Order: sequence, then C-alpha cells, then structure tokens
Amino acid sequence: MASADLREELLCSICLSTYTDPVMLRCGHNFCRVCIGRVLDTQDESGIYSCPVCREEFQQRPTLMRNLYLHNVAERFLITQQEQEEITGICCTYCVDSPVPAVRSCLHCEAFLCDKHLRSHSKSPEHVLSDPSTSLEKRKCSVHKKILEYYCTEDAACICVSCSLAGEHRGHQVEILNEASEKKKKKWRNVLQKLITKREKTKERVRSLEEQRRKAQEKAAGEAERVTALCTDIRRRVDDLEKMVLSEISRQEKEESLSLSALIHQLEIKKDELSRKMRHIEELCNMMDPLTVLQEPDTGDLCDPEEEGGDEDTGGHDKQPHDGDDLDVAVISHTLHTLCEVISGIRSGIYVVSPADILLDVTTADNNVRISDDLKTATWTEENQKRLETAERFQKYNQVMSRRGFTSGRHYWDVETRRSGWSIVGMCYPSIDRRGGQSLIGNNNKSWSLWRSNNQYSVRHDSKEIWLPDKISSDRVRIYLDYEAGQLSFYELCDPIRHLHTFTATFSEPLHAILYVYEGSIKILGGRSNWVKPL
Repeated sequence: MASADLREELLCSICLSTYTDPVMLRCGHNFCRVCIGRVLDTQDESGIYSCPVCREEFQQRPTLMRNLYLHNVAERFLITQQEQEEITGICCTYCVDSPVPAVRSCLHCEAFLCDKHLRSHSKSPEHVLSDPSTSLEKRKCSVHKKILEYYCTEDAACICVSCSLAGEHRGHQVEILNEASEKKKKKWRNVLQKLITKREKTKERVRSLEEQRRKAQEKAAGEAERVTALCTDIRRRVDDLEKMVLSEISRQEKEESLSLSALIHQLEIKKDELSRKMRHIEELCNMMDPLTVLQEPDTGDLCDPEEEGGDEDTGGHDKQPHDGDDLDVAVISHTLHTLCEVISGIRSGIYVVSPADILLDVTTADNNVRISDDLKTATWTEENQKRLETAERFQKYNQVMSRRGFTSGRHYWDVETRRSGWSIVGMCYPSIDRRGGQSLIGNNNKSWSLWRSNNQYSVRHDSKEIWLPDKISSDRVRIYLDYEAGQLSFYELCDPIRHLHTFTATFSEPLHAILYVYEGSIKILGGRSNWVKPL
C-alpha cells in the first residue's frame, strides 16, 4: 500500500508516468522536463503561460528549476521496482537450478521457455508459442480444455478444434486465429487512420480558431486604443473650447467693466458740478437783498450751454448706461456649434475630423448621365450629352466616378437617391473596365456595390450577389471605408442608423466613389475623412 502511494506521488500529471528529470515551476508543481517543455511550447504563440495543474499564469516563460531531491527519489523507486519485477517475473519452467526469465510460452506443453530451452523445443505445429503469460488457462477452451486455435466469424468467438468439429460451432465459418487477428488488426488500422485524419483536421481547426481569436484580440486592442485616443482627443478639444470661451467671456467682462467704470466716473464729476450749482442757486434764493439777487446772472446762464436741448438726465452727448446686453455671444455660439458637431460624429458611430469632398468626374460620365454644376448630383437623361469619347468615359452603363481616390485612412460619404427606381452606389478601382459588359458596378473584381431595386437592398462584388433582408426605409445611404483594415461598409441613414453590409478585402489600388443612376438622380450630400493622400 505504501509503495502504491509512493508511486502516485512520483507520477507526472502530464504523461502519467514516473518522473524523468523532474523540474519545478514557481507555483510548486513538478513535471518531467520534456513534458512541461512541450506544454510551454504550445503556449508560446499566445504569449500566456500557465501551470497545467493550478492554472497560475506567468508574465514570461517560466524558468524550469530542477528538483534534485525528487529526481533521486524517482530514480531509486524505478531501480527498486525493476528489481522486484525481476524477482517476481515469469521464469523458465525447465531452469530449476536458478530462475531465468522466460521469453516464450508453449500452450501445448503449458510451459515457459527461456532462450536456451526455446532453441531445443519442438517445432511441431501443435506446439503453439506465444508471449509469456501467467494466464495460460485463458488460452484454452473452457469446455474441451484444448488450445484456442480458431475464430468463429458467425459467433465472434475464439474456439478450439473440438468446438469446430463436434461442438456448438460445428458447421460455422471459422478462420485460423492468426488470420482472424490480422483481419481485425487491418480493420483497426483503418479506423486508426481515420482517427488520425480526424485528429489532424481537429488540430488544424484548433489552430485556425486560435488564429481567429488572436486576430479578434488584436482587433479589439486596436479598437480600444482607437476609442481611447478618440475620447482623449474629444476631452482635449472640449477642454480647449471651454478655456477659449471662458477666456473670451472674461475678456469681454473686463472690457465692459472698464468702459462702464469710465462712464460712471464722468457721471460722478457731472453730479458734483450739478450739486455745486444747486447750492449756489439755493443761496441766491435765500438772499434778502433784491439788488444782489437782480445783479446775479439768470439761472439759465449757470447751466452748461452744451446741455441745452440734450437728454433730460445725462445730456445729449453722454453714452447711455446699459445692463450688459452687449456681451458678444457669437464666440460662445460658435463653440457650442463645434461641440454639437463632435457629439453628432460620435452618435453616428463614425468620428472623423476633416471633410472628404466627393466631386464627380465629368470625364468619366456616360453620355446619358447629366452632372450638376457643383459636381454633386448625377441625373439620368434620355438626351445624349454628346461628350467627347475618351478612354476614361463609361460608354455602356449610366455610371460616373469621383475625381478623388482614397489610398489610406477612414472615410465616409452620404448619398441621397431621388425618384430612381433602380440605383447603385459603391467604390471601385480606377482600372475598372469602361466599355465591356463587366464594367457595371459589382460585376467585376474591381468594384463593390450596394443595389437598390424593388424596395430591397442587395450587395454585389465580382458578379456574386447577396440579397439583404432589410427593406428600404430611407432615401439616404452612407458608405464607410477603412482602407488599412480592408473594410467597405454600407449603412442606411434611418433613425437609428442601420448597418446593411460590410465587404472585407485587401485593397491594392486607390478607391473612387462610383454611381449608377436610372430614371432619377443621385446626390452626394457630403463626407468626412481623418486623412487622405492626394492623388
């Protein structure tokens, strides 16, 4: 019992065998050096290392510390176990002087043979040799006590010759034991091969899922970094706007205060002058000598001639005092408007900082497409525009491209469809065909498009069409491009904004906006960009 307990303590939890060159992790758990090395190798890709027993995680690949004490105990245990097995092992039946390990057993003689006695043993067919085994009775028929030499295929049982000739298996289809064994081994090998193939597929699937998980983690980290930078930028802009507005309010308050202080000072001087004149007049009115009174000039002469006909209270030349209504709120209003634009960008889910002007290129427009003067609207017309035929112009479908192409960054632009039963919007490479049947947006591998027809949306690329379940509920659509991420998305500008579809690709050329219009018009409403490299 003590030996069994010791053996359990010396088992590696990975290979379930006695430790070989045991090493220890910082958490205190021990493993074979080769076993834990393989586990850590599989964790190299993820960069996250953990103990297979307690799942404690390590920031870096842990250093393996050799457990010398456990190594000595395991080695001594193996030696002791080997000695016991040699003593209690199967020995040759004929070596009576000293025990000699048996290498084969004869089922006919019911004896164990060493190398020496095996060479001199009978080679007759009835002397069936097998690996040494202490359970020779299991290799004999329980009924006839004869060697099991045949296999009954009907009953799937091992039988002796008597069972086949006179026993319950008489008349059954039988095979020699070795042949039946080989057939079963062959069947097992086929099963094994299928299991190996299935295991390889499973391993490949695991690798694929791990790669997807890694990409998802990288994408999440990138998005988290982008959102953090976005929020930091928004906070900085809001703080700057707050400082600017408060500074402007403070400046206007000081300026207004100085102006009012100067006016108050002038009025105080005038008040003192008026008080002095009032006291003089009161003194004249209290005089008893009529001669003195009459010799004084008229009271009208005591007034400032500039005040005659002026304002009753302050004089015509004085500026009227006010209650602060002249505070200039234009800067404040502009700041609040800017802040609203930032918030609107956040609510739309696509926050970018500079305009992305999308202007249509008349040199690419089909002759049945009329372009507005501001280069923002494409209208279908039956009247041929009679433009010069060039290599850049579409000459089979009612299409037109934008002047500008995007080679990096994130951008979006909005369009509005008017009275058009069928329209297509999207983006394309400048190398798109301009004349052939493959020049229609989405019917080639150089364009990605959103189709609007029969009150339903569909998307198309390289002639592969996907019908979307969403019904059309708005005349406005947003196209969003993330060039580096290889994503082109379409949104319906309803309330709230609704995502329709996202294409994923590795873009290799500049991407231009492209429109197809029939029986109506498509107007470009505007767009936004974070940065775009001019072509």
